[in-house]
Amino acid sequence: MDRCVVLVDAGYLLGAAASLLAGEPARSRITVDHATLIQGLRERAEADTQRPLLRIYWFDGAPDRVPQPEHRRLRVMSRVTVRLGALTRSDGRWAQKGVDAAMHAELTELARNRAASDIVLVTGDGDLLPGLMSAKEHGVAVHLWAVQAADGDYNQSEDLVAEADERRVLDRTWITRAVRAKELNGICAPQPATRPEIAAILSAPLPETAAAAAAAASRPADARPAPERNGTRPAAAASTPCTSAERATDTSAGRGVPTPKDLAGLGRGPAAGSPQPAAAQSTAGQGATPSATLRWSSDKGWVERGAGNGLGEPPETASLPMLAQLTSAEQRWADREEDITTVGGDPFEVGQVFARRWTERITDSIHLQHLSTEYPRIPHRIDGELLRYAARFGLLAHKDDQIDEHDRYAIRAGFWREIDARTAAEHAPAGD
Repeated sequence: MDRCVVLVDAGYLLGAAASLLAGEPARSRITVDHATLIQGLRERAEADTQRPLLRIYWFDGAPDRVPQPEHRRLRVMSRVTVRLGALTRSDGRWAQKGVDAAMHAELTELARNRAASDIVLVTGDGDLLPGLMSAKEHGVAVHLWAVQAADGDYNQSEDLVAEADERRVLDRTWITRAVRAKELNGICAPQPATRPEIAAILSAPLPETAAAAAAAASRPADARPAPERNGTRPAAAASTPCTSAERATDTSAGRGVPTPKDLAGLGRGPAAGSPQPAAAQSTAGQGATPSATLRWSSDKGWVERGAGNGLGEPPETASLPMLAQLTSAEQRWADREEDITTVGGDPFEVGQVFARRWTERITDSIHLQHLSTEYPRIPHRIDGELLRYAARFGLLAHKDDQIDEHDRYAIRAGFWREIDARTAAEHAPAGD
């Protein structure tokens, strides 16, 4: 058959791409646009072999061979077949099991059945050498593709390179069409646009600073320490006893970004219109919203007992409908298709998608108004549903099955960005 087939060892392709772009082979250091990657592979294979594509086989590992979000997206793409081996953890490292054997079996079977005249291998593993030689004996032209090595040397078995009929290198320019490196803070580089909500959260005062400011604001005027001058504090201030809230946050010093749990002893914060702590005011000068501190988690330590649902939420907020309650069976099916085929899994995007569906399906606009009054804190039930939805996109960290802290900020920031856009649209004059 005058057709070409592409066999991709995902562990090699993405690991080598991570080494090239991020300096280490960890796939967590890169973000991948799988639709663009598959299209690039197809176009490159058809151009190199001068044959139409029959199929792309994507070989990868997964814990217990259970498809991950990226595998679910890949296997519904046109002309793509996903084959999964096991992914096991040993000595703190993940290792694929059975992927090479599956590639070897597929390669020899395709050649034996003359399913294609040209087979493209994207791999570096010398274990495929017998399969490559067998395919050649059946009259198949074998093309071996390599990912450009970070150090300019080979990242493939030399025996495999020597036996291939044709060889090509997927260079940095080609790779970066679909793969980008992540910065150390987890944001993909380069960033497509600024995200002021995340900047406001990350610029919030450190736990001990916030605790001291809140405690100082609540003390009588004569009990407050005198302001510092020239970097020194009067001796009387040094003897002022700290409050329980200040003591509670002493252990959280040095974390860098405060979490709602760090600030659990501070209550709900100042009411609207009341003076803001100096630390919070300093963030406003940087373009951050003074109220956009870390109050948007559903952490119970942040709320006062006895109101609404017992979580400190007013009844009208506690009774807001969840997305599942607003979604019909037909919409649920359509949502799943959109998640698989369209939603890329970026944390900020995930939050926006969830908020868009929620706002489109509420029947009473008063719900949107009640939700907006809670900014930046997402009501407890909706927040939990949002994070469970985000977990479908592989945003769980390997440790403790928890979503990364920075990703949680991005998810909720995306949620509020979409809510703000919908609220503004509802209140816009009819002529606008």
